[in-house]
Amino acid sequence: MSSINQFIIIIILFSLGPAGSNSEGINHVKNTLLFDVLNNDKVIGSLKATKTISDSKVHYQSITTINTRVIKEIDINYLYNVTYENNKLKRANVRINVNDKPYVDILTNWEIYYYQISKNNINELVVEEDINYATILLYFDEPIHIERCYSEQDGSFNSIIPLGNHTYKKINAKNHENIYHYKNGFLKKAEIDGGLVKFDIVAQK
Repeated sequence: MSSINQFIIIIILFSLGPAGSNSEGINHVKNTLLFDVLNNDKVIGSLKATKTISDSKVHYQSITTINTRVIKEIDINYLYNVTYENNKLKRANVRINVNDKPYVDILTNWEIYYYQISKNNINELVVEEDINYATILLYFDEPIHIERCYSEQDGSFNSIIPLGNHTYKKINAKNHENIYHYKNGFLKKAEIDGGLVKFDIVAQK
């Protein structure tokens, strides 16, 4: 696997840190979160995520733009759209573009009795259990009493281990460990070990 492909796989989209919120009616509330992505204390990207609550439905959208150099200069753009209803995942779509070209399109869709997971419009996996906590929620809700989360990007479940002082370790399917630090229920910083490159994700003030 090339260095660029490894780099793309290890980056996780972060929709992070409280940057502001607004209410649009009693049953419609929107919260916007912003973070910086840093490599060796240098900002290489930005993250913007929104959480919109409308009655029993919650829609999450996360947009990430990263520009860095691994062998050569690359631009990576992530778009997450995740929908919950009655605290259950209904649909999650992850699209990744590299240098303005489509790289991957991953869909998790609830099909009445199971989740169908497809990659680039090809069915690959089936998950039969309910999904209540997916990765994108890590950036809006501290994972208190949560032991694992669903990865919308690869269709696997990651382990979550509390470390104390509102800090948590997440171990993904490749056994990479990421550390998340929370304050007042919101993610303030994340230390990401992607194997090839390490990142800090820091909330904008």
